Amino acid sequence: MEKKYVRESRTVKSSVVLPPDLNNHGTLFGGKLMAYIDDVAAISAIRHARKHVVTASTDSVDFLQPIKEGYSVCLESFVTWTKTTSMEVFVKVIAENLLTGERKVCAVSFLTFVAMGEDGKPTPVPKVIPETEEEKWLHEHAPERAIARKKRREESKKLAKEFGVKKPWDSI
Repeated sequence: MEKKYVRESRTVKSSVVLPPDLNNHGTLFGGKLMAYIDDVAAISAIRHARKHVVTASTDSVDFLQPIKEGYSVCLESFVTWTKTTSMEVFVKVIAENLLTGERKVCAVSFLTFVAMGEDGKPTPVPKVIPETEEEKWLHEHAPERAIARKKRREESKKLAKEFGVKKPWDSI
Protein backbone atom coordinates (compact mmCIF):
# COMPACT_ATOMS: atom_id res chain seq x y z
CA MET A 1 0.00 0.00 0.00
CA GLU A 2 1.17 3.51 -0.74
CA LYS A 3 2.48 5.92 1.90
CA LYS A 4 1.40 9.52 2.36
CA TYR A 5 3.03 12.53 3.95
CA VAL A 6 1.46 13.99 7.08
CA ARG A 7 1.07 17.31 5.25
CA GLU A 8 -1.38 15.68 2.83
CA SER A 9 -3.90 15.30 5.66
CA ARG A 10 -3.36 18.71 7.29
CA THR A 11 -6.63 20.55 7.79
CA VAL A 12 -7.31 24.00 9.24
CA LYS A 13 -10.66 25.38 10.35
CA SER A 14 -11.29 28.85 11.80
CA SER A 15 -14.37 30.41 13.31
CA VAL A 16 -15.34 33.43 15.40
CA VAL A 17 -16.80 32.72 18.84
CA LEU A 18 -20.28 34.29 18.88
CA PRO A 19 -22.91 34.58 21.67
CA PRO A 20 -24.80 31.37 20.69
CA ASP A 21 -21.49 29.45 21.12
CA LEU A 22 -21.07 30.44 24.78
CA ASN A 23 -21.60 28.56 28.04
CA ASN A 24 -22.83 30.10 31.31
CA HIS A 25 -19.28 31.39 31.98
CA GLY A 26 -19.26 33.48 28.81
CA THR A 27 -16.67 31.29 27.09
CA LEU A 28 -16.87 28.80 24.22
CA PHE A 29 -19.04 25.82 25.19
CA GLY A 30 -16.87 22.71 25.45
CA GLY A 31 -19.36 20.59 23.50
CA LYS A 32 -19.22 23.03 20.60
CA LEU A 33 -15.41 22.85 20.58
CA MET A 34 -15.58 19.04 20.72
CA ALA A 35 -17.83 19.05 17.64
CA TYR A 36 -15.32 21.28 15.82
CA ILE A 37 -12.51 18.92 16.85
CA ASP A 38 -14.31 15.82 15.56
CA ASP A 39 -15.20 17.58 12.32
CA VAL A 40 -11.69 18.80 11.48
CA ALA A 41 -10.12 15.48 12.55
CA ALA A 42 -12.54 13.54 10.34
CA ILE A 43 -11.57 15.67 7.35
CA SER A 44 -7.90 14.88 7.99
CA ALA A 45 -8.65 11.15 8.25
CA ILE A 46 -10.70 11.16 5.04
CA ARG A 47 -7.96 13.08 3.22
CA HIS A 48 -5.42 10.49 4.33
CA ALA A 49 -7.49 7.39 3.58
CA ARG A 50 -9.61 8.76 0.72
CA LYS A 51 -12.35 6.59 2.21
CA HIS A 52 -15.31 7.15 4.48
CA VAL A 53 -14.30 7.04 8.14
CA VAL A 54 -15.89 6.55 11.54
CA THR A 55 -14.70 7.97 14.83
CA ALA A 56 -13.42 5.06 16.92
CA SER A 57 -12.33 7.10 19.92
CA THR A 58 -11.61 10.52 21.24
CA ASP A 59 -8.62 9.74 23.41
CA SER A 60 -8.56 13.09 25.12
CA VAL A 61 -9.65 16.66 24.87
CA ASP A 62 -7.60 18.74 27.24
CA PHE A 63 -9.06 22.22 27.69
CA LEU A 64 -6.05 24.34 28.62
CA GLN A 65 -7.46 27.89 28.38
CA PRO A 66 -10.98 29.31 28.00
CA ILE A 67 -11.89 30.89 24.67
CA LYS A 68 -13.73 34.19 24.95
CA GLU A 69 -16.52 35.71 22.90
CA GLY A 70 -15.20 37.60 19.88
CA TYR A 71 -11.99 35.57 19.71
CA SER A 72 -11.22 33.41 16.73
CA VAL A 73 -10.74 29.72 17.25
CA CYS A 74 -8.41 27.98 14.81
CA LEU A 75 -8.12 24.20 14.72
CA GLU A 76 -5.26 22.39 12.99
CA SER A 77 -5.38 18.63 12.50
CA PHE A 78 -3.35 15.94 10.77
CA VAL A 79 -2.84 12.19 10.77
CA THR A 80 0.10 11.30 13.03
CA TRP A 81 0.16 7.50 12.83
CA THR A 82 -1.63 4.58 11.24
CA LYS A 83 -2.18 0.91 11.89
CA THR A 84 -3.86 -1.40 9.39
CA THR A 85 -7.29 0.26 9.15
CA SER A 86 -7.05 2.98 11.79
CA MET A 87 -5.54 6.46 11.96
CA GLU A 88 -4.54 8.59 14.92
CA VAL A 89 -5.29 12.28 14.36
CA PHE A 90 -3.84 15.15 16.41
CA VAL A 91 -5.80 18.38 16.81
CA LYS A 92 -4.40 21.64 18.17
CA VAL A 93 -6.78 24.49 19.04
CA ILE A 94 -5.51 28.07 19.07
CA ALA A 95 -7.57 31.02 20.26
CA GLU A 96 -6.73 34.50 19.03
CA ASN A 97 -7.80 37.84 20.40
CA LEU A 98 -8.55 39.43 17.04
CA LEU A 99 -8.07 42.97 18.41
CA THR A 100 -4.60 42.42 19.92
CA GLY A 101 -3.30 39.46 17.94
CA GLU A 102 -2.47 37.54 21.15
CA ARG A 103 -2.72 33.78 20.61
CA LYS A 104 -2.86 30.84 23.01
CA VAL A 105 -3.07 27.09 22.59
CA CYS A 106 -6.39 26.37 24.28
CA ALA A 107 -6.85 22.67 23.69
CA VAL A 108 -5.15 19.58 22.28
CA SER A 109 -6.76 16.32 21.35
CA PHE A 110 -6.07 12.88 19.90
CA LEU A 111 -8.75 10.96 18.04
CA THR A 112 -8.77 7.62 16.26
CA PHE A 113 -10.66 6.97 13.04
CA VAL A 114 -11.25 3.75 11.13
CA ALA A 115 -11.50 3.77 7.33
CA MET A 116 -14.55 2.00 5.94
CA GLY A 117 -14.75 0.16 2.63
CA GLU A 118 -17.68 0.03 0.23
CA ASP A 119 -18.85 -3.09 2.09
CA GLY A 120 -19.13 -1.14 5.37
CA LYS A 121 -16.17 -2.99 6.90
CA PRO A 122 -12.78 -1.62 7.99
CA THR A 123 -10.35 -1.26 5.11
CA PRO A 124 -6.57 -0.70 4.99
CA VAL A 125 -5.10 2.81 5.02
CA PRO A 126 -1.74 4.11 3.79
CA LYS A 127 1.15 4.45 6.22
CA VAL A 128 2.07 8.01 7.16
CA ILE A 129 5.42 9.73 6.61
CA PRO A 130 6.29 12.47 9.11
CA GLU A 131 8.61 15.26 7.97
CA THR A 132 8.78 18.07 10.55
CA GLU A 133 10.17 17.70 14.06
CA GLU A 134 6.64 18.04 15.50
CA GLU A 135 5.31 15.32 13.16
CA LYS A 136 8.24 13.03 13.91
CA TRP A 137 7.79 13.46 17.68
CA LEU A 138 4.05 12.72 17.50
CA HIS A 139 4.67 9.71 15.22
CA GLU A 140 7.43 8.32 17.46
CA HIS A 141 5.27 8.49 20.60
CA ALA A 142 2.09 7.18 18.94
CA PRO A 143 2.65 3.51 19.90
CA GLU A 144 2.60 4.52 23.60
CA ARG A 145 -0.70 6.31 23.07
CA ALA A 146 -2.05 3.26 21.19
CA ILE A 147 -1.24 1.02 24.16
CA ALA A 148 -3.00 3.41 26.55
CA ARG A 149 -5.95 3.63 24.14
CA LYS A 150 -6.27 -0.17 23.98
CA LYS A 151 -6.15 -0.43 27.78
CA ARG A 152 -8.80 2.28 28.16
CA ARG A 153 -11.02 0.56 25.57
CA GLU A 154 -10.81 -2.74 27.47
CA GLU A 155 -11.78 -0.91 30.67
CA SER A 156 -14.73 0.69 28.85
CA LYS A 157 -15.89 -2.75 27.69
CA LYS A 158 -15.74 -3.99 31.29
CA LEU A 159 -17.79 -1.01 32.47
CA ALA A 160 -20.38 -1.57 29.73
CA LYS A 161 -20.70 -5.23 30.69
CA GLU A 162 -20.88 -4.43 34.42
CA PHE A 163 -23.50 -1.71 34.12
CA GLY A 164 -25.44 -3.20 31.21
CA VAL A 165 -28.52 -1.70 29.62
CA LYS A 166 -30.78 -1.50 32.64
CA LYS A 167 -32.35 1.93 32.99
CA PRO A 168 -32.14 3.74 36.34
CA TRP A 169 -35.93 3.88 36.63
CA ASP A 170 -36.25 0.10 36.12
CA SER A 171 -35.11 -0.51 39.72
CA ILE A 172 -37.78 1.71 41.28
